[in-house]
Amino acid sequence: MRRTATPLTCFAFLTALGLPAAAWAQPVLTADRAVQLALQHNSQVISANAGVYSARAGTYRAFSGVLPQVSASITRAGTWTTNKPGTLSFGQASFQSPDKQESYSTTPTVGGSWNVLNLSSLTNLSSARAGLQGARWSREAARSDVALAARQQFYQVVQAAKLIDVQTNALQVARDSERRVRALFDVGSVSRNDVLQAQVQTAQSELDSIAAVQSLLVQRNALASLIGTEESKMGPVDTVLTFTPLTHDEGQLLREAETGRPDLKAASASLRSAHEALWSARLMRVPYITVSGSFTYRPVSSSKNTFVSQDTIISSRSESDRQTSARVALSWDIFDGLATDAANAQARANLLTAQDTYDVLRRNLAGQVHQAVLTYQQALASESVAEAAVANAAENLKLTQQKYNVGSATILDLIDAQVQLQRAQSQGVTAAAGIREAEAQVERVRGGGAR
Repeated sequence: MRRTATPLTCFAFLTALGLPAAAWAQPVLTADRAVQLALQHNSQVISANAGVYSARAGTYRAFSGVLPQVSASITRAGTWTTNKPGTLSFGQASFQSPDKQESYSTTPTVGGSWNVLNLSSLTNLSSARAGLQGARWSREAARSDVALAARQQFYQVVQAAKLIDVQTNALQVARDSERRVRALFDVGSVSRNDVLQAQVQTAQSELDSIAAVQSLLVQRNALASLIGTEESKMGPVDTVLTFTPLTHDEGQLLREAETGRPDLKAASASLRSAHEALWSARLMRVPYITVSGSFTYRPVSSSKNTFVSQDTIISSRSESDRQTSARVALSWDIFDGLATDAANAQARANLLTAQDTYDVLRRNLAGQVHQAVLTYQQALASESVAEAAVANAAENLKLTQQKYNVGSATILDLIDAQVQLQRAQSQGVTAAAGIREAEAQVERVRGGGAR
């Protein structure tokens, strides 16, 4: 396991950001914690969750086309009629119409219908279930993308924080060198030009230090946006960069990607859903069978007729134990105003899109794996070069310091050696952060990362 240079302390970290002392007590944010927060609060994950709910709603709608539908009702009705002239005839006899008519009825009914054989609805259900599976895999793919982005952004913050440490040390060295050059100038050992160059180096170090703090603020804001929190509440990050060099088998990674990539599984499920949807649209032209029926339990009706002129009231009441009806229908939508043609055209368009999405993912899979492996190998090589550069720059600074002490090197030579060490240390920080980012990319390519 390798470890980079000494990490930035919480005090220096918070001081560079200008955070209040209350922020010191906040827990240190780790990469795993950043991923966990991102998976909870990131907008992309929330949208993916909403997509699953939407697909589930589509599945429920598809079920409604194949499951029985049952309804129950109880109806109480009344009718009142007054001053209705006319006569009532019963055979050869005629009677004057009643002056008032009242009738009431109570009807409890249970009814239902069922598409017992509707091939289009059955195929549509299969399409919706495949679509739900695709939405779930799309959610996993979104989680993997967010986890990768959160890890990469976290290490960008770590890199920016460590560069502040490097720039702070460089600024201190530049100021010490400037004071030394001024002292030598006062005794006539160096020229005015040496003093000016030392001042320029100090000013450049101050500018680099300010730029490093600004870069850290930018990276922290980006990370806060990813994990769904405010930058001021995020607290310090864990700036320890450790890694273990790994050797990746590209063939094994490709096999894992083919079986474990959630985006590939989502594309495959969406392709199946599109095929089923096309068949469902085609089967809309096929006849279908519907069974329906109703059951009425103890309906009651009553009526009262009033003859004012005859001062007579005639009442009636009827009841029955139950009423049952059933119906079997064979239906065929011969022409529906081109609605079926529109459904077929839309289904074909969706199939073309789903097929292209799946083909693109399959076609690019091997290239993505190869690129991820090369990026990781390049990051390891960059870290080895940076480590050697730091060792070489440190040794060069040591030798230059010894030469300067005996008078065989100038103060400018010493300043140049210090600058070279600073640059090498910055490259080492960048390389170490690049390795962690490359590790996250390899994990994402193989189908993991959402942890």
